[in-house]
Parts: sequence; C-alpha cells; structure tokens
Amino acid sequence: MSSAESTGVAAARGGLRVRMLARDTDEKGRASTSLELLFDLTFVVAIASITAQLAHGIVSGHAAETLVPFLEVFFAIWWAWMNFTWFASSFDTDDVPYRLLTMLQMAGVLVLAAGVPAAFNDANFTGVTLGYLIMRIGLVAQWVRAARDDAQSRRTASRYAVGIVIVEAGWLLRLTLADGGVLPTAWLSPVFLLLVVAELSVPLWAERTGHTRWHPHHIAERYGLFTIILLGESVLAASTGLQGALNGGGVSGSLIVVAVAGLMLLFSFWWLYFLEPSGSGLAARPNRSYLWGYGHYGIFAALAALGAGLEVAVSAAEHSEVSVTIVAYAVAFPAGAFLVLLWAVHAPIVARPVIRPAVILVAAAVTLVLPLGAELVGLVAVVCCIAFVSAFVVTITLALGRLRAAASQAAPASLTL
Repeated sequence: MSSAESTGVAAARGGLRVRMLARDTDEKGRASTSLELLFDLTFVVAIASITAQLAHGIVSGHAAETLVPFLEVFFAIWWAWMNFTWFASSFDTDDVPYRLLTMLQMAGVLVLAAGVPAAFNDANFTGVTLGYLIMRIGLVAQWVRAARDDAQSRRTASRYAVGIVIVEAGWLLRLTLADGGVLPTAWLSPVFLLLVVAELSVPLWAERTGHTRWHPHHIAERYGLFTIILLGESVLAASTGLQGALNGGGVSGSLIVVAVAGLMLLFSFWWLYFLEPSGSGLAARPNRSYLWGYGHYGIFAALAALGAGLEVAVSAAEHSEVSVTIVAYAVAFPAGAFLVLLWAVHAPIVARPVIRPAVILVAAAVTLVLPLGAELVGLVAVVCCIAFVSAFVVTITLALGRLRAAASQAAPASLTL
C-alpha cells in the first residue's frame, strides 16, 4: 500500500464505512486504540472466573483435576484474544462495521466467562464452546471483509476464514459427540489437543500465501498490556484471599508478610517482562514471531495460575486444611514457569536477551526447590523466599545490563587508542 493510500485510509478511520486495507507496518506512533483496551477488559471477567475456580480446586485438594480444565479454558481465552489482536494490527479500520463485529466478539467473551463454572464443576463445556463460537463468527466476518476489500491480502484472508470455520466445526462436533455420549470421556483430552494443533496450524497455513501486515511495536504493546491485565488479576486474587483471611480471623503479622511478598513477586515479574525489547526484536526477526506469539500462552497461563496460588497462599497464611507444601507449589510452579518461559520466548527474537539464561534457570530451579522446606520453615518463609529470588533476578539483570552498556561504550574508545 502506498503512503498516500495509507494516509487516506488513516484519515477515514472512524467513519461509517471504510475500505479494509492492510495497514502500514511502519506507521509512526502506532498504539493501542480505546476499542482494543475495551476489548481487553471483557477478558478480565473470564480470567478472574478461571483463576477463582483454580484457587477453589487447590483449596479443596483437587488441584491436579482442576488444572486440566483451567488450561483448556485458558487456551480458548488466549487464542481468541490473540487472533483479534493480530488481525487488528493488520486491518483495524475503526469504522462502524469493525466496531460492531468487535462488540460481537466481546459478547462471546462474556458468554464464555458465564460458562466457566459449569466447565470446571460439571465438565460441561456448552457455555464455553458457545461463547467461543460467537467470537469466531465475528472474527470470520472480519477476515471475509478483508478478503473482499484488499486484493493483496485476499488469498491469505480467505485461508484464515476457511481454516477458522473448519476448526470451529470440529469444536462443535466434539461438544455434540460428548453430550450425546458417543465420544468416550477418555477421548475428550486427546481430541482437544488435536483441535488445538489445528487451531495453531491455521495461521501457519494461511500465511504461506503472503504475510499479513502487522505492526511489530503495536503487537509488542498489546502483549504488554495483556500481561499487565494478568498481573492485575493476580493482585485481585491475592486481595480476595486477604479479604477471606481477614473475615476469618483478623489481621496478623504472617498475613501482612505474605501479602507484601506476593506484591513484590508480581512487581518483579512486571519489571522483568518489560526489560526485553520485544518491539524491536519482532521488527528485526518477523519470521520468528510465531515462536514469540505462541510461546506467550505459557507466560500468560503461568501468570493466571500464579494469581490462584497467591490467593490460596494469602488465605492459608494463618491456617490451611491443605498441605503447606501443595500451597507453596501453587506459587512456585507458575513462578518458576514464568521465569523460564520469559527467557525462552524472547530468545528467538532478541539478538542479545537482557535476561541471561544462567541467571533465570538457576532462579527457576531454586524457586521450585524451596517448597520442599515448607513443612519445616513454614509457608510464609517459602513465599517470601520466592519473592526475594525474583527480586534478585531483577537486581542482577539490571547490574549485568549496566556492565554490558559500559563495555559497549568503552570498546570504541579502546579501538581509537
């Protein structure tokens, strides 16, 4: 698209009807729109719901049984958000049809959120599947519109639309066969994994005809904003646990310490995530965007699970009917996973990752070992140590960054001597 054509499209944004053309990947000052921020807020409800269900499963001693539906429903949430985000980065016209189709997808998120309790408690995924279907209808309509309006993107957009429809038919067939008793319970998870692979394959297949014109810095910002939402959900979950503990026995020193440690842990993770230059990395190595984008499922799921773990840890600071080791691991597992995945996801796109693998892997190993001493030193001490490990990673990463910067500045000077 020429710069003049791009300027004309940008000037028409927000109108009644704008031709949907691929946006300029070098567009200056590209940032998240107010509609994208509103869209993200609907996911707060769904994430809060699955986090609460996971926390309840941990408290009731059914953490392992609850983890599977948590990961399954979270995939639906993450994948729907990711599909909208990358499409919007390429084709956001902000006209009336675009806004209405976005609202339709937002409605699907709310329906999905309403179906979460049934999915966890009764293994009934009707509400979740229905909400996902509504979101997919809105997205397919957007891709069809892009295929009609943008000749250069027609084949790619058409493939997206066809691929999404085929996989969605698979989800509906899975639900129908499961409800009818035709699909054995033992086959539900394998079929789910098969459909997940199909979902992840649609972009790979569609983009073979030509890459969509997504904006690297816009994508990096969108992922950063969703990370903040997940960290906020963890704060909310910890606050919920604190409220429950206060209602049960009042304020105590251990309660305050765990709450502060949880906040320090979340703050450290926020600091670490935004140290890596994702935008420039995506711009320099767009062919590795799949590894970065898909890898964020693990990062986002870890943050959501961490919220559940912190909620349980705060409420169990004084008394817990569940083993303190289990509660400690409810914090340690997602914390350790986040640390490792944060480095692994950014390594393919960043030439010189800010976060050093030696530092992050040692920190993750220590984090996963600490809960073994929970019975001996107590839950409060373990949670505090996990928080201090993460804070130490921030400190050492910043120190190494300064040393690297100083060395790069000194190198040219030494060459001139």
